[in-house]
Amino acid sequence: MFVDFFLELRNAAIPVSLREYLTLMEAMDEGLAEYSIDEFYYLSRSCLVKDETNLDKFDRVFGHVFKGLEPPEDEDGTTEIPDEWLRKMAEKILTDEEKA
Repeated sequence: MFVDFFLELRNAAIPVSLREYLTLMEAMDEGLAEYSIDEFYYLSRSCLVKDETNLDKFDRVFGHVFKGLEPPEDEDGTTEIPDEWLRKMAEKILTDEEKA
């Protein structure tokens, strides 16, 4: 997956060197971006993009390669919580007085 990302960046004419890619892999081995696509995005951007004129291209490639890894969000940036979950949580936490 990461090799594909590296190759897609090169195909998009972003000057990414093998040394920069290996630096990203070393950072991943050290656990600098575990289990978070946002952390990985910022880590990879800081390791692989040398010139701010390439940030937009990087964003497009990143979005293309890693699409679908985060749950969809509403327009305001939040994820919808089902009403049933909220009711069950209220039953556990609230007293009968508070429920009324």
